[in-house]
Amino acid sequence: MALVRMELARILIRELNDYQIIELREVAPVEDGEDLDGAPGSAASGSGGGGGGGSKESPAPKQFSQVENGRSFPIVIGLPEAQAIERRLKGIVIKRPQTHDLLMNIIAGLGGKLESITINDLQDHTFFALLTIKGADGKKVNIDSRPSDAIALGIASNVPIFVDDKVLDAAERDEQ
Repeated sequence: MALVRMELARILIRELNDYQIIELREVAPVEDGEDLDGAPGSAASGSGGGGGGGSKESPAPKQFSQVENGRSFPIVIGLPEAQAIERRLKGIVIKRPQTHDLLMNIIAGLGGKLESITINDLQDHTFFALLTIKGADGKKVNIDSRPSDAIALGIASNVPIFVDDKVLDAAERDEQ
């Protein structure tokens, strides 16, 4: 399976009654010495922001920027998920945990860590995603998820978003 690293490029592009559209865009690592120059869409993690805490000894996050003429695609998501993503992107803290916060607390409470998000399939105009979680025992497990929920979880943890090449190809065909 060939994976392409993506970032959340836009949030709340346009409203469709109770739905929002987000867009994912292809990114690549920035070589040492290159400057991101504040270009729109550049992000430290490729996941659209957020600040996950790290250990004292963790290296500086790898820098990513949009790929010139890179691939992108929109995803229609529900309003609650769009609001959760927007809240995380803006760093808004609320008094009580919401559902996505609860799930992240459960993962952490069990000694796990969300490692990545992979949008791995597109069937009948519906995207599918996997959460890759590293358990306390070091084993990785993939959990089925809606992409909107996966992105909402991943933004707060600053995890990479990957998209399978076959999904990008299928999304491109759907747009034509």
